[in-house]
Amino acid sequence: MTPACFCSAIMKLSRRRLSRLYATRMNLPNSISMSRIVMIPLLLWILSSHFPWRGQHGEQEILASVLFILASITDGLDGYLARKRKQITTMGMLLDPIADKIMVTSALVALVAYNPQVVKVWIAVVIIGREFLISGLRSIASSEGFTIQASELGKLKTVVQIVSVVSAILAHHWDRWQFGVLIFPVKWIAIAAIYFTVLVSSISAIDYFAGFWKQIDRASKERRKKSFVLTRRKSTGTP
Repeated sequence: MTPACFCSAIMKLSRRRLSRLYATRMNLPNSISMSRIVMIPLLLWILSSHFPWRGQHGEQEILASVLFILASITDGLDGYLARKRKQITTMGMLLDPIADKIMVTSALVALVAYNPQVVKVWIAVVIIGREFLISGLRSIASSEGFTIQASELGKLKTVVQIVSVVSAILAHHWDRWQFGVLIFPVKWIAIAAIYFTVLVSSISAIDYFAGFWKQIDRASKERRKKSFVLTRRKSTGTP
């Protein structure tokens, strides 16, 4: 076999292995998680001053809100499909939280410049800092061999976060919506939602840290018991 034929055979084999690896790793849930990451630059472009279709009727705000809602729907859809189809993979466990953190962080950073009257800088710092704190605790918990399940506060935080981001986007164009005698104060709803998000995020972070501390304390006690038993066995075995 000539060197050229040998290299060609190696390349074909590598392509087959890569295609098989891609097929097993990039299943439907992982593809949905990846689509959420792809939506993030599109959302930032829509919320930027370079977006060409900024009409007088709030087309920019409506499009950005719809896109963020779709991205939020994929957040729960990928996990549901992964459990239902039994396609929980290491790549999916990595992609899903990364996509969530990037989505929330990007939206808040964009809103600080897009609607600073609603989303203050310190609010974005608190919420984003909470996300980094929880990610750090999860990585430590994983290295210690245990996991901490999401509490109801964490799920509530996610829902409130979606409402606050969408309402803050809409409040850039509308102060209120009026349907006949019904009046929806969009701006005040956005302000209340964003402050409530800060409150729920802080409380859920404290709750998560308390659960993490209990697990760490339990693990350290078990290690001390094991070391004590080993010491007793060694001491009894000596003449």
